[in-house]
Amino acid sequence: MRKLTYYIACSIDGFIGDPDGDASAMVSYVDEEFLEFLKSEYPEALPTRFRRALGIDDLPNRRFDTIVQGRASYDLALKEGVTSPYAHLREYVASRTLDESPDPNVEIVAEDLVGRVRALKAEDGPLGIYLCGGAAVAGELADEIDELIVKTYPIMMGSGMPMFASGSSVMPFALESLRTFGNGVVVRTYSRER
Repeated sequence: MRKLTYYIACSIDGFIGDPDGDASAMVSYVDEEFLEFLKSEYPEALPTRFRRALGIDDLPNRRFDTIVQGRASYDLALKEGVTSPYAHLREYVASRTLDESPDPNVEIVAEDLVGRVRALKAEDGPLGIYLCGGAAVAGELADEIDELIVKTYPIMMGSGMPMFASGSSVMPFALESLRTFGNGVVVRTYSRER
């Protein structure tokens, strides 16, 4: 059984973006030390165009071969004219409003997202599934999340988009690892207690 991992960046007060979903305030914390960590541990979680710009497009996927994201997350790429933001992964976009995929590498999941993710998890293979966001998709898939990797940036947003949309229940997770960086970023990995 493959794992669904919610790999997410958030502020210290638990927001993944401002009320409009903009998380650009966190970008300034991606310094040399933290970027090296991202490149070595999670290279496939970087969008394809950033991988190319960094000269790491040839790095193999270490943890994930598939990505699931919501329409709002996908729209960020579409606004930049990018129809396949993670071309090095199998891409699924949860959307009830996007009728047709603008890219052959991107499959739109309009119905039964939970069923589709369960089918992906049941596939054979050593690599897992990267849940990119956003809050609504994470809330809908909360019961399917096996692992949380939370990159906490040392900023307070005050308000904004939470990590999970309301509706999820209390779920215990066990802390597996904790890593701190000189810029104040903390990366925590949790596994689901079943």
